[in-house]
Amino acid sequence: MKRKWNRLIPLIITVGQVVVFPYYVIWLKGVSLTFTLFAWLFATHSFSAAWGYRTFQTKKNKQKSHISFVYFGMGCAYLVVGQFNIEMDLLPYIALILQVLLGFLQGYFRAWHVEQDSYHLHAVNHYILVGWIMISLSFIKIISPVVIISMFGWLLCGCGLLKMLGKNVSN
Repeated sequence: MKRKWNRLIPLIITVGQVVVFPYYVIWLKGVSLTFTLFAWLFATHSFSAAWGYRTFQTKKNKQKSHISFVYFGMGCAYLVVGQFNIEMDLLPYIALILQVLLGFLQGYFRAWHVEQDSYHLHAVNHYILVGWIMISLSFIKIISPVVIISMFGWLLCGCGLLKMLGKNVSN
């Protein structure tokens, strides 16, 4: 028996990634010293996402995906972003590592999500939820982007924990 929240976690993750993306861009722009570096960091993210997508697609046993670890990995990456709000010389290098990690994990997650039975229903609900959440966030003026990124990191870690608990209950 599958729990309803266990089936909704991928929808929460996809909506959250889209909602947090503008705040992440603000952080990444602050880390980048030039527009060229900003563009290279985004290119790195795209190439890593393609690598993650391809990694999942070439798996022989797609049922054993370890998706809860993907949630934890993305959550930890966003939490690290939330912690590094100070200027320092190593920050562009940390951002590069985070871009590779987030890109790979997001590509892997996307490939896994497409294979799920609920994906088509999630695609429709995704657009509706993103629209409502973005309208709601447009009225909030006092929350820092770092707070929103950190909250999403905690949400991802919580989803990883729920997924792990759901897997243990079903076994």
